[in-house]
Amino acid sequence: MKAGTEKVAARVATLGKDINGWRVGSAFGDRDYYHGDWLLRAAAAKAGIYGNSADEAMYPMTRADATGATLDGSQHNYTLTFPAGELPPVDAFWSVTMYDGKSQLLIRNPINRYLINSPMLPDMKKNADGSLTIYIQKDSPGAAKESNWLPAPDGPIYMAMRLYWPKTEAPSILPPGEGTWKPPGVVQAN
Repeated sequence: MKAGTEKVAARVATLGKDINGWRVGSAFGDRDYYHGDWLLRAAAAKAGIYGNSADEAMYPMTRADATGATLDGSQHNYTLTFPAGELPPVDAFWSVTMYDGKSQLLIRNPINRYLINSPMLPDMKKNADGSLTIYIQKDSPGAAKESNWLPAPDGPIYMAMRLYWPKTEAPSILPPGEGTWKPPGVVQAN
């Protein structure tokens, strides 16, 4: 069992293509999609069970910043900035969800916030140039930035974007890992 678990974990690390520190690909589908590749199916379940096929949703995921360094809320504060006019291109909605990097479970935090999503945009603050910065850190970035704060664990970080009903015309994350829209990298805050 230990060897099997390690094999599945190793396959998770190779799902999709590395784009700005995010793993972007499609690991979900029906029986025909897997063509008997049950290791891929097991990796998909470990990375995020109950996923949809790529035309319904895409799930970029990361444990690393844009340079490839492991995300760790006990060591650094981070930001994720969507340039002006470059929010995730979807026909439904999008989210960025925070998980504990060890357990992949949601983490307790003082504001009971586990994600930032598109329905929250009216209450978030944009930068002067129209870009949107999400503050990823264990402690509040201060009252002026708290609307854009995604609380992080005091340790390893695992994050997943959920892009529901991704647009098919440019800019698009489709085809998986090859689209014209690229998720921006997570960077260490100054």
